[in-house]
Amino acid sequence: MDAECTNCPELCETRTSIAHGYGDVGAEFLFVGEHPSEGADRTGIPFTGDAEGERLQGVLGELGFSRSPPDADEPDLQNVFLTYLTRCRHPERPPTDEEIRTCEPYLNAEVRMINPEIIVPVGQRALEALAIDYTTRRPDSFDVDEEHATTIRGRGFELVPMVGLDRQTDDQTDEFVEHLVENVFSRDYRQTKGRRGR
Repeated sequence: MDAECTNCPELCETRTSIAHGYGDVGAEFLFVGEHPSEGADRTGIPFTGDAEGERLQGVLGELGFSRSPPDADEPDLQNVFLTYLTRCRHPERPPTDEEIRTCEPYLNAEVRMINPEIIVPVGQRALEALAIDYTTRRPDSFDVDEEHATTIRGRGFELVPMVGLDRQTDDQTDEFVEHLVENVFSRDYRQTKGRRGR
């Protein structure tokens, strides 16, 4: 991954750091957000450094994916990888469609490298972007509020959408954890696609 990427001029001017993917490269679970939060922009590590990151890191701890406290800037993760559609943050606006397209090769490289079983799109925009590549449904047919904490069968993956962390309630967080424990962990979610042994 390019540690000094300059492909998006406006983002280069406003970012503190580039938040490339982070975690277990042999993971079965991949969480994908839209763009780095303020905290992730500071730490350079996805889903860390602020209240949004702490919420997700708390979820990962409950699921057995993290051995660190929720406020760790460099969490100790296992069987999970964290990334974004775009790697840089603009403090005043979400990424443009062009910026997401420009960053897409990084995401595609991570998905190919990790070859996850379960992809968790965090927020509406991540859900729509991943739906284009990994499901047969139209992206505009998805509503993250309705699909939150459900399992959607994709092409070679399953998607388990999550409402954006900036507006997620405690009840929605609990609902997500419960769905993974009761409906994903409780069955063999692994696809038959020539995975390497672990």
